[in-house]
Amino acid sequence: MNTITRPIRERTTPPSRPDTAQDRDVLSPKGQDTVLSVFSSAEACGTTPDFDQRVEAACAKACSAIAPAWPLDRAIAVNPHWERIGMPVRAVAARMAVLGRLQVFPPRDQLRAAWHSGRIQSADLRAALLASAEARACGLDEAACIAALGPSPALPQLQQLPQLPLLIDVLDDDPQGQSRLSWRQAITHQLSQTCAAYFDRHQADWQPQRSHGLYAFWRDTLVHDHGIGVLMGLPDIARGLQALPDTREAAERWVLSRLGLPEDAWADYLEAVLLTVNGWASWCAYLGWQARLQGGSDSHLRDLLAIRLAWGAVLLECRGGSTAQRAFAALQGAWEQSAQRLQEAHHHLLVDEVWQNALDIGYQRDLAQRLAMVAPAPVLAQGPGGTPVPAPEVQAVFCIDVRSEPLRRAIESAWPAVQTLGFAGFFGLPVSYSPLGTSLDRPQLPGLLAPALSVTDEVVTLPLDASAGPDAQDVLQARHQHFRRTRQWRAGTRWPNAAFSSVEAIGAGYVGKMIGLLRPGKATRRVADDEGLSARYRPVCRPTLAGLDLEAKVALAARVLHAMSMDRTIAPLVLLMGHGSQSLNNAQAAALDCGACCGQTGEVNARALARLLNEPPVQAGLRARGLPLPADVAFVAALHNTTTDEIEGFDLDLLPLSAQARWSRLQPVLVQAGDQVRRERAASLGLDPRMPAGALLSQLQRRANDAAQIRPEWGLAGNAAFVMAPRSRTRGSVLHGRVFLHDYDAEQDADGSVLELLMTAPMLVTHWINWQYHASTSEPTRLGSGNKLLHNVVGGNLGVFEGNGGDLRIGLARQSVHDGEDWRHEAVRLTVVIDAPADAIDRVLQRHAVVRQLVEHGWLHLWRFAEGGGFQRWVTGEWRPESTR
Repeated sequence: MNTITRPIRERTTPPSRPDTAQDRDVLSPKGQDTVLSVFSSAEACGTTPDFDQRVEAACAKACSAIAPAWPLDRAIAVNPHWERIGMPVRAVAARMAVLGRLQVFPPRDQLRAAWHSGRIQSADLRAALLASAEARACGLDEAACIAALGPSPALPQLQQLPQLPLLIDVLDDDPQGQSRLSWRQAITHQLSQTCAAYFDRHQADWQPQRSHGLYAFWRDTLVHDHGIGVLMGLPDIARGLQALPDTREAAERWVLSRLGLPEDAWADYLEAVLLTVNGWASWCAYLGWQARLQGGSDSHLRDLLAIRLAWGAVLLECRGGSTAQRAFAALQGAWEQSAQRLQEAHHHLLVDEVWQNALDIGYQRDLAQRLAMVAPAPVLAQGPGGTPVPAPEVQAVFCIDVRSEPLRRAIESAWPAVQTLGFAGFFGLPVSYSPLGTSLDRPQLPGLLAPALSVTDEVVTLPLDASAGPDAQDVLQARHQHFRRTRQWRAGTRWPNAAFSSVEAIGAGYVGKMIGLLRPGKATRRVADDEGLSARYRPVCRPTLAGLDLEAKVALAARVLHAMSMDRTIAPLVLLMGHGSQSLNNAQAAALDCGACCGQTGEVNARALARLLNEPPVQAGLRARGLPLPADVAFVAALHNTTTDEIEGFDLDLLPLSAQARWSRLQPVLVQAGDQVRRERAASLGLDPRMPAGALLSQLQRRANDAAQIRPEWGLAGNAAFVMAPRSRTRGSVLHGRVFLHDYDAEQDADGSVLELLMTAPMLVTHWINWQYHASTSEPTRLGSGNKLLHNVVGGNLGVFEGNGGDLRIGLARQSVHDGEDWRHEAVRLTVVIDAPADAIDRVLQRHAVVRQLVEHGWLHLWRFAEGGGFQRWVTGEWRPESTR
């Protein structure tokens, strides 16, 4: 076998070292014994310190393009293109098509359906063409755009675009998989199984040795894998394995010193390599993200890159000779044209960008008309002549989640004395949560941030029950006993011989559980944080902020109330309304909970904040700061179950009698509002909205407890806009659960600090949500997680496989965006509408590059309410009038 270690055609960049006797030996059969030494030192690889620095820079740049993906138990929405927002959307679309065979703009079959259905109108398409100077310069007109959609079915865009191969592609003599797995598929499968074993710290009983890192673990695994050669049609792969570089650094340098690619294409080639295992790359990027939040670093993504590169060394050794020479020639020839191919794709996608704009404009037309119909009422602390304006009897602060919009509207219509407000669902608490008696320390805040405070459970009983009630030690002992019994039982069922005996011993004990699976009941939402707590102990374990003195508590409470725009008016009863979903047998359940709470429900944050705000010393401190707290004010933590639209209150026993009476008076309103929202949602779930209230609620409760239910709810499907304004700008408008609503009063924000906070935190979170749904709809094969029926959980919480292998899947399951016949989400970009002076918004854009890039590069649309009525749109650095048409 000839060992090929460098290309045979002229490089576009000079070789790193001159031809040497050692090179000639390695290229000859007698040099096979020296293969390992070729990768053992920089000198043998022909590298220099300067070359190593350039390799390091290229690898770092490639890794920096990968966005993180959070684990299942903390599943939050992420824009999979987040690390590329420094480029315009079309430039990213071109790169993803050419480097990774990934779709960014909506597929043309979806656009064609929108055009033929009238969802996109001629006026929308004309407006999109008018907005694109490049389209006008190219002579692109309406007829050409329509023709580009083609007949049904149209040829997918990715098949029309130029693509760049990788080394494994040009070496593979059966890339279509006619007689075996393609090498792309086989390598992805092997690497994925290795990563699943390496990163699993929860599911497997036997844990691997990780002390030498992921690359070393993979290298050892591959050497002992006797089946991979069969999968790849390489029965003599063992000889090729001798060529495996010893270290990550050697693998990286080998590829870039031997392939002879143009240096300005290195980072692109490496990024293309990572995109072949984008799921695991995203997991490794998450580990790096978390490390950086803690001030550290993580090398797993670099190890993954090196692994994927090292496969090239193995395959070269297995192929060798003329096959490798032809592969090198093809690879170099293609990548010498990489800049041209990217430019061709960029030009080809111009029409897709126009259609994306037309789709967005069609939604914006409807949104603008709905908002324009609302007559805004001024926010006043005093009426004419200085008379005080009556305060609302109840204020309900909801998460900005789009599922809150219909419920807010329903509550306001049922009882106008209720004022609803929108605020990020973690309620401004930068906390992590540790349930009593556990070692868990879980973030309860947006993934962009690191926790700064802690919440723990405090056992609190009423004074009358204090003598007979449990204390913290009782709860700890009971919980620990439960955990010990659970661990023993699970251990006894996981060993092969014990599994059979445990089934016989338990016997009929599973009959009740089987009946529950076959006939779902109406059980209430199960809370994982309550595991090990009896019904007696659950109510007395209260999440409480830890480690703050009174001054810090008052300062935190004042900041939160200011951010909620509650400086002027505070009602006697204030609801802090978190939200959470309810489903069974759902690996991606956390994705239906609160993204602002890091994939958890809002219960912990709401309860901790309510306890803080109800402390008499804290209230006294707030009054001393001038906040208008009523003498008998009470804050109540509550949770909106987004599957059933029921509302649950917490810690009600700690409230004074006056607050309990107000809560009781509110219950019929909440029941009526919940029924109204259930009827609005029923048709989308295949239910009859005309059935009696109790029957409809029962149907939704059973869906929530049905282990076979693949669509317990639609989550945030349909999300399309984010409005930051007083509720008076949107109150009464039917927004169909598609709009994030955050209250903001510019008159109470003289220095613009609250606006800056909103544009740099909630706006980014809603952008992430919007683009996760966009990507899962536009590229469901690679950026969605596939068919939920085929999901297998990996490593307890790492993610899912679709089936038993392939890449780790990221994004949303198809069932979350498609009902089996039609798409339930349409890939529109987020439209942000702000009620603030133009110069205040401009200052935020100037200070924050990330926010500016989102707007300038077309990742979202930025509007504002114009003085005197109407809207203005931010376009290329200026505000232009936007008609409601």
